[in-house]
Amino acid sequence: MGEAWLWSTWVKAGRLKDADVAIVAACLPFVNPRLYQEVTRGKVVLLACPEREHPALYGKIASMIRSSRPRSITVVSIDGSPHCLQLHAAVNEAEYILGEAVERRHYVVIDGERLVEVSPNAVRVARYLHLVDKLIRGDPGILEELGRHSLEYRRALELARRQGSTRD
Repeated sequence: MGEAWLWSTWVKAGRLKDADVAIVAACLPFVNPRLYQEVTRGKVVLLACPEREHPALYGKIASMIRSSRPRSITVVSIDGSPHCLQLHAAVNEAEYILGEAVERRHYVVIDGERLVEVSPNAVRVARYLHLVDKLIRGDPGILEELGRHSLEYRRALELARRQGSTRD
């Protein structure tokens, strides 16, 4: 169905009306073309990159929903990207701004290979670091899994070992 940049799309574009919309991390077609094709099939695709585009995505998405009434919104991002998290948060925030339910699904691509659905509540919790810290303290084994995915975390552990530090 083609693709456009989210920020460059008119919120009342006819293609959005009653459509299944996919807001997709702009790098996904490069990271994994097969997954990109899978998640965008039959959808109006809006590419987005919070590193490239204006941070006012919350209002843009809320305006799009109010003006065009898409049937559904699917958000797909790269897991571990601090920027991509904003795409998910923007769709949750749009629902909050509008005060009405928005049919949506959130997905992350893990290690460039695997598509996993996450709940809107996972997105909400990710915004509250004190809650994330509480979850880590309740399940410290989660840091082992983090080590399998995060180069930054593995580097931090190595630096701490070299400095003889136990700080996390």
